[in-house]
Amino acid sequence: MSREIFRRLRQMLMERLDMSRELSDKEILEMIDDLILNHMKDTCCSLKEKVELRQELFYSVRKLDVLQELIEDETVTEIMVNGPDAIFIERGGGLFKWEKTFTSREKLEDVIQQIVGKCNRVVNESMPIVDARLENGARVNAVVYPVALNGPILTIRRFPDMPVTMERLISLGSLPKTCADFLASLVKARYSMIIGGGTGSGKTTFLGALSQYIPKDERLITIEDNAELKIQGIANLVRLEAKAANREGGSEVTIRDLIRSALRMRPDRIIVGEVRGGETVDMLQALNTGHPRYPTLPVDRLCDFMILGDYCSEMKRIFIR
Repeated sequence: MSREIFRRLRQMLMERLDMSRELSDKEILEMIDDLILNHMKDTCCSLKEKVELRQELFYSVRKLDVLQELIEDETVTEIMVNGPDAIFIERGGGLFKWEKTFTSREKLEDVIQQIVGKCNRVVNESMPIVDARLENGARVNAVVYPVALNGPILTIRRFPDMPVTMERLISLGSLPKTCADFLASLVKARYSMIIGGGTGSGKTTFLGALSQYIPKDERLITIEDNAELKIQGIANLVRLEAKAANREGGSEVTIRDLIRSALRMRPDRIIVGEVRGGETVDMLQALNTGHPRYPTLPVDRLCDFMILGDYCSEMKRIFIR
């Protein structure tokens, strides 16, 4: 089925949509069915192709266009959009180019605006870089003109739908049981820990698994740029998320602001999703208050940890690579 058929039917669908009210999914699907039945009579398309066209048209106006199929595919762990004409995916640890593309640059920009708008964030020429998340918790990064030279860039990292437990990591061979038992004893003894590794190494997943050892009767506060941690079994849980400034005059709330505020919330423990800037100083200073902390750091070398450790000689610490 040619992309020209899709573009023509989508244009006709957009002309039929009543923008003055909220349409239900059923109403939109009925319009699509009518278009396919009445305008593809003389087109040689199989039933399977028509079903795929119906789904693609629906996704283009209701969800994330061509990306929706990938979002719903549990085997896809990362989606990389390099402009409207190049989409790459990570599946099973390998990178592959996907055969589908966006119909236009404008449609890709609409999808990006749809994603960041639901997170109350802004991306435009004056603020061309933004971090956001999808409703399923997937992490999103978008870069647009003038920073992105080959069209809007969109990267989506999908996390497991079910939290990964330490038992699961042991069964996969990610670490031996003796190591897991050692880490459990450190958590229960209220040691502060720094979890580090390169991009995509599993820092967030490992931190979520480690949280299962936190005593259930403690008060836990998580601080993140984008809320993506899946904490297990803690009832007294406070989740805080940083906020960017917006066009309406809303002020920025940084990780540093949230760390300072968290100290006044009577925490037993604090988890900082990721530290990579000035908030590192606040985190190290806050360690002296006695609250165990579990930040993650985007580093690749052990010596990077040791340099950080020199600034905090008084804390109980363990460096995990």
